[in-house]
Amino acid sequence: MPDYTWFEGIPFHAFGISKETLQNVCNKFVVKDEDLILLAYPKSGTNWLIEIVCLIQTKGDPKWIQSVTIWDRSPWIETDVGYDILIKKKGPRLMTSHLPMHLFSKSLFSSKAKVIYLVRNPRDVLVSGYYFWGNSTLAKKPDSLGTYVEWFLKGNVLYGSWFEHIRAWLSMQEWDNFLLLYYEDMKKDTMGTIKKICDFLGKKLEPDELDLVLKYSSFQVMKENDMSNYSLLMKKSIFTGIGLMRKGKEIVYHQNILKICFANESLRKCCKCTENHFSPLKASPKY
Repeated sequence: MPDYTWFEGIPFHAFGISKETLQNVCNKFVVKDEDLILLAYPKSGTNWLIEIVCLIQTKGDPKWIQSVTIWDRSPWIETDVGYDILIKKKGPRLMTSHLPMHLFSKSLFSSKAKVIYLVRNPRDVLVSGYYFWGNSTLAKKPDSLGTYVEWFLKGNVLYGSWFEHIRAWLSMQEWDNFLLLYYEDMKKDTMGTIKKICDFLGKKLEPDELDLVLKYSSFQVMKENDMSNYSLLMKKSIFTGIGLMRKGKEIVYHQNILKICFANESLRKCCKCTENHFSPLKASPKY
């Protein structure tokens, strides 16, 4: 069984994430007004969002995304390496995190820093997580998809409950410095999402520059870009049989997956849990 870093009752993978760093993020890290923070629950399309934002910042010029690794362009604040990079960086900072709201730096909530929060259908997050974590050395392996579904519904997975994660961060949805995005909308209308992000960031791109952002953030281009596809980390044997970018589309539920889920009503439980968690919110996820 893999070792976990436990913090405030939530498990994190031990690869590059220490309790000390998590404590520092929560209690010491100071968010600046000019910072841009990209947030999402794991397996929600975070790396695609990073790529789009990086390309918007360069007006579609791919040199940066082709020469600097994605985790250096937008460091993960909860990782030991990412935290060290961010506290030393001068000027505006781009950063990424999967942290639940209550473990993020409290200074965020009194700052003018901009936050982009990405939400994905929990059923797709669940199945993607099942394959991804199950084929890595970072997490405990379930004996079946049905078992993982039960873990997911109870929040007994890395980074804790999807439901609590989403519900907490969506409490900021009315803030002017908070942009809520849906993965499904990104897939359906990627250009529309790019323009929405540009408006939020106050970036004015010409039509040809927007086309470049769209081109270089495509799944196929990202899959072939060693600076973005995490192939450099794959060499460290963290992942045993799966790439970070597995499909690049919503999960196509195979008959055996549906059979397992419906046999124990897990899929229906997931839908019901989603409804129960978000009915009090003004802009609930559309799942």
